[in-house]
Amino acid sequence: MKNLFLSSAASALFATASLAQTIDTTKTKQTATIPHMGITFSGYVEAYYVHDFTAPKTSQERPGFLYNHKRNREVNVNLAFLKGAYTSERVRANLAIQAGTYAQYNYVTEQPLLKNVFEANAGVKLSRKRDLWLDAGIFGSHIGWESAISKDCWTLTRSIAAENSPYYLAGAKLTYNTSNGKWTLLGSVVNGWQRIAKLPGYTGPAISTQVQYKPSANVVLNWSTFFGSDRPDSLRQTRFFNNLYAILNPNGKVSIILGFDIGADRKPIGSDGRRVGSGHYVWYSPVAIVRYSISDVLKLAGRVEYYDDKNSVIIATGTANGFRTWGYSVNFDYLILPTAVFRIEGKVYDSQDAIFDATNGVSRTNTALTTSVAVSF
Repeated sequence: MKNLFLSSAASALFATASLAQTIDTTKTKQTATIPHMGITFSGYVEAYYVHDFTAPKTSQERPGFLYNHKRNREVNVNLAFLKGAYTSERVRANLAIQAGTYAQYNYVTEQPLLKNVFEANAGVKLSRKRDLWLDAGIFGSHIGWESAISKDCWTLTRSIAAENSPYYLAGAKLTYNTSNGKWTLLGSVVNGWQRIAKLPGYTGPAISTQVQYKPSANVVLNWSTFFGSDRPDSLRQTRFFNNLYAILNPNGKVSIILGFDIGADRKPIGSDGRRVGSGHYVWYSPVAIVRYSISDVLKLAGRVEYYDDKNSVIIATGTANGFRTWGYSVNFDYLILPTAVFRIEGKVYDSQDAIFDATNGVSRTNTALTTSVAVSF
């Protein structure tokens, strides 16, 4: 199956030189439908190549805090899935089976039979008159402005904030959309911080929420939270996490995303049974992304981000200052077809401490070039 995906991706890459359409692929979704049954089938494949200029030639992986586009100096598949969906007036269900390095690295702690499940959920509409749904199972996370599907994101690679917050959740959620389309309210009970199976020693569950407001077609305001833990109960480390973002003029010539993540873990219980100091370990990350639409088929985006985790709650470094890193990236998108996009991105990380593997030891900076071809069908 892996060879089949790589062969398809290579064919798509050679096609970029001669094909063009004028439709934004991020707004286009192709599905095959079985008449009268409400069943649709769709799929997605993203092949990529990353060249890490900083890492030693023998290193085949990108830095440890990255989980997408992870393999270095080799053509590979980041994410490929096949999805079946059923919808009716009061019932819906989704099942998607995945492969690729995204699944390999993001689902490393999950049970073997669940590592290839991208999505598996069922829902019931609780009201005949209102858009109120109860869904349960495994579903994409509502936390953050980026998802695992690169083609739907403004930048080729994910931000540090997205890579280190949940891409998926498992549990049950209640979602309400107002009739005017301006408000979305969501509350969920989940098994943990990006976990299908609960962490051993954690009885949970955790709670996650979302409040999204769209005052107009040009503005999206979002606040999502997580309250629970990603540590065993014995440590008594409660986690409270906030994700906030604004998307301004998303369909215009110039579009902007302003995001801010901040989380806090309570300090743990030590081996002597006493808490290791008072207060919390705090981490945060501001992000700004600007996208410029050169034409209907050409787009340019730039990103500036900072991630501060001085206590190594989320990203462990073993250095004096923890993880305190700036990120800068620029990417160029060429929309080949309504269902295909070619992308190239240059990215630089600049850290306070030397944390990146380098040819001559470790370095404070890391530079990489990433290309990808993504096709939906």
